[in-house]
Amino acid sequence: MICTHCGTEIADKALICYRCGRATSEPRVQPPSGGSLFDRPRRSRRPLAAIVAVLLLALLALWWWVTRAL
Repeated sequence: MICTHCGTEIADKALICYRCGRATSEPRVQPPSGGSLFDRPRRSRRPLAAIVAVLLLALLALWWWVTRAL
């Protein structure tokens, strides 16, 4: 098979040309048409912040209870 982009002879089952690096056929899986994956809105970090705050308060209460018992 001959690469249609650079004219190099490549294997018949080659997916890309070893010389120019371009694909020899159309990709089987098409990229999503909804735009970039990086443009999607991020999830809120509020639940994580609330969990961390509760854990810190619990540790502070435990520390206070242990030091008071001594």
